[in-house]
This record gives sequence, structure tokens and C-alpha cells, in this order.
Amino acid sequence: MADVKPPRERPIRSFKPLVLGSFALAAVSAVLLTLALLYAAGILPPLRNTVDLQGELRTYLLANPQVIVESLNGMQARQHAVEENELTAVLTQRHDEIFNDPASPLGANPTGDAVLVEFFDYNCPYCRRATPMLNELEQADKGLRLVFKEFPILGPGSVFAARAALASQKQGKYLAFHKAMMTYEGRITETSSLDVAADVGLDVERLKKDMEDPAIDETIKRNIALAQALRISGTPTFVAGKEVLQGLADADRMKQLIASARGR
Repeated sequence: MADVKPPRERPIRSFKPLVLGSFALAAVSAVLLTLALLYAAGILPPLRNTVDLQGELRTYLLANPQVIVESLNGMQARQHAVEENELTAVLTQRHDEIFNDPASPLGANPTGDAVLVEFFDYNCPYCRRATPMLNELEQADKGLRLVFKEFPILGPGSVFAARAALASQKQGKYLAFHKAMMTYEGRITETSSLDVAADVGLDVERLKKDMEDPAIDETIKRNIALAQALRISGTPTFVAGKEVLQGLADADRMKQLIASARGR
């Protein structure tokens, strides 16, 4: 069956302190090296005791702590610029895979001129909260083309649901199934997925057979690889134009994102 193996569910942990700690350590190292070079070049006053270089540098840093802050800020800014450049390159190089993959289901306006891509998981509560807003945006803007990227990261039930959703395309009921899944109250599992499928009129036995198509697992694998390339770590995440927006946003922010897809 499915070769996709999502990570085990666990509390989301922030790696920000570790990242900042790494930056701080690197910044201190850079400052110490720079100060040593400045001393050696005679730019800074000569050390009273060259044997106690570490002590002299420590004294200087304690007297001038802003040096570490400035160095840390500079390193973070440079790292951010590098990441932005890499992201722009991925968006350019993999444009068709992101916005025009024929295996990715489309929303209600398949010929729209503004493309908004959503990476989502059926067990993601924020994805469910985003769905009514996306429906309203689609209704108000007939030029909005939604592209759905199944990104099941919240357990086996999510993987099964993603496979069922993609298989439902063969019966022409993806949108009906998708919207029903997003309004389902409760945990999405294999059982609940099949119950929803039956409720929207899908032939469940045919759906199970269609889910065995290797192309479905390949689509999910491509979505996961694409998300990794875009540094997407959670759901929902939206992509439009040259922007990647992670997390739930309000309607005004989404309209800005859609405008960027039109190059405005």
C-alpha cells in the first residue's frame, strides 16, 4: 500500500532557541577572532599581557557588549538573505511543479489567472479553519485558482485521507470529498475517511481500488519533497507568486498574497 511514512505525532517544539544559540556562539567566535586580528595588526591598543589574550578579550567584550549584538544581527541578516535567495531559486526552478502539476487537484475556478497553492493536512485544525475563508475568496474572485497539495504530516490517518482524496478524482468528486473532510468534526482516520466518501456519493469499493494506483503515492512523495525544498514545516502553508506564507492568516493577508500572484 502506501510507501509514505509520516513522522510520529509529537508536540511541536521550537528550534528557535537552538538556532539563536548557534548564531550567538558563532558570533562570539567571530568577534574573538576579529579582535585577535585587530590586536595583532596594532589597530587596537596593545595587550598588557599577551599570555592573557582570552582575559583581555573577555574584558573588552564585557565593556562593549554591543559588539556581540551587532555581530549576531549581522550574521542573522546574512543568513536570512541566503535563505531568501535559495527560496527564490526554488520557486523559479520548480515553478511548474508548484503551480501547474496536473496531479494536483484544483478548486472551483480551474482557469483562474491568480494561482494560490495550499499545502495542507486533513487533521490540521488550522487548515479546517482556513477552508471557509478560501471558499469565500473563490466565490468573490472568479480569477482565483486554488491548487491543493496533499501534505499528510500528522499521522497514518492523514496519509490514508490524502490517498483517498487523490483517488476520488477518478470519480470526479475531489472537491466534494475535500470540503466534506474539512468540515468533519473529529479525528480523520481510515474509517472516518471512508464514511465521508460514502456520504458524498463515492463508490467506496472502487475508491479503495483506485487508491492502490502507484501514481497516488508518487504524488504525495513529490509534495513532501517539494515542501522540504520550500522549507515548509507545517500546515497550512500557502504559495503565490514569489511568496511562501506559513500558518493561518486573515482574509486581508490572503488577498495581499493573491494580489502578489497577479504581480501587483
